[in-house]
Amino acid sequence: MLEHFCECYSDLSGPILCPVLGSITPLFIPNSRIRLIRLIGLCASFITFLYSPVPRIQFDPSTAKSQFVESLRWLPYENINFFLGIDGISLFFVILTTFLIPICILVGWSGMRSYGKEYITASLIREFLMIAVFRMLDLLLFYVFPESVPIPMFIIGVWGSRQRKIKAAYQFFLYTLLGSVFMLLAILLILLQTGTTDLQISLTTEFSERRQIFLWIASFASFAVKVPMVPVHIWLPEAHVEAPTAGSVILAGIPLKLGTYGFLRFSIPMFPEATLCFTPFIYTLSAIAIIYTSLTTSRQIDLKKIIAYSSVAHMNLVTIGMFSRANIQGIGGSIPPMLSHGLVSSALFLCVGVLYDRHKTRLVRYYGGLVSTMPNLSTIFFSFTLANMSSPGTSSFIGEFLILVGAFQRNSLVATLAALGMILGAAYSLWLYNRVVSGNLKPDFLHKFSDSNGREVSIFIPFLVGVVWMGVHPKVFPDCMHTSVSNLVQHGKFH
Repeated sequence: MLEHFCECYSDLSGPILCPVLGSITPLFIPNSRIRLIRLIGLCASFITFLYSPVPRIQFDPSTAKSQFVESLRWLPYENINFFLGIDGISLFFVILTTFLIPICILVGWSGMRSYGKEYITASLIREFLMIAVFRMLDLLLFYVFPESVPIPMFIIGVWGSRQRKIKAAYQFFLYTLLGSVFMLLAILLILLQTGTTDLQISLTTEFSERRQIFLWIASFASFAVKVPMVPVHIWLPEAHVEAPTAGSVILAGIPLKLGTYGFLRFSIPMFPEATLCFTPFIYTLSAIAIIYTSLTTSRQIDLKKIIAYSSVAHMNLVTIGMFSRANIQGIGGSIPPMLSHGLVSSALFLCVGVLYDRHKTRLVRYYGGLVSTMPNLSTIFFSFTLANMSSPGTSSFIGEFLILVGAFQRNSLVATLAALGMILGAAYSLWLYNRVVSGNLKPDFLHKFSDSNGREVSIFIPFLVGVVWMGVHPKVFPDCMHTSVSNLVQHGKFH
């Protein structure tokens, strides 16, 4: 029976079409039936989540080729087709995406009374776009879908909001859009040379060194904004501060991975000589970002900004691992921290959302002594603080350890700076937890004390399970990704 189920539903079009249908259905339902609209959105996202692990059942980890490949003739005269496929790298990103969208719908459940139809539609369209990114095997569509992700996020950010939120949403949209213009030029140049936008054909095409440098710089302009790397990181803290809790959860969980995923899929394997040339540049930017944002984090007074700057440091540590080409540890070790960050950072934003719902402030100076009034949330917050510190037994530890191993074999100074950033990360994580949870209560500022309710705890439980499972049983990721990562190394000629 299980095999029959896999044969029927292992194709990749189902998880993509399900959120599309779910986003269209509420448009035909009147706004007065908000409960039905919310249930349709939640069911569509939950069904998509149940679909997403199905390819893993029939997935063959011994081959690096894309599996479950599907194609649709889109622009046949230009040799541009709708290619879908999945490999050991993209499989887990799809699962992470489908896991976070139902969480975001549940988080915004009580706050979508006035614009529930628009919220559900934008959330499911966003899910469709992000799933398509990780399964796309066509370069032009690999450009179109990531650049379309900010549109529904922009709509959610500005809907019925004050001027500052609108400004932050515009900043987020324009930063990502302007950086992607050069990426489009690079794809057009590849199309002129190869006659196709098929990613698998482009990976086997030899580009001259001068052309590789131009194409690498063009793609870097797009991916660096999405990571984000210093100095194009300014949009991220503002976007997090002004976004609703659900917006911060999904922004930390998936869109921040599009830049590093682009480096893995596009820049590193297709332009090996240019990657070798610009590795010192990447190392310099990443090391500066880790130290600078870690120090900046310790000076922030807004809870969301603290987590946002922490995200910049974690993602730049990932870029160091990706460009540590001396061995497979760096590249392979950079993928689990991306998945871990999607869980840990999203959960921390949920913790901040719980506090904000009760006290209507995110300023650190107003908090203290919450362990006596909110013991459940304090325990949950402590668990994710340990994960954010990359403590042993949590989801971040193994991956970041492998990143340091790979980086040290390539450049000991960069590895030392990265390790220093991790120490600073532990320092500001403990400082934040101690400031919020320990000490004396401040009744002059905080009046309503109530611990996490059953709905909130039930939302946190899957995050806790994921963080612990990735920490104590990390073997599942190398088993699936090893062949794909090895193939990536071979494509890049990293010997």
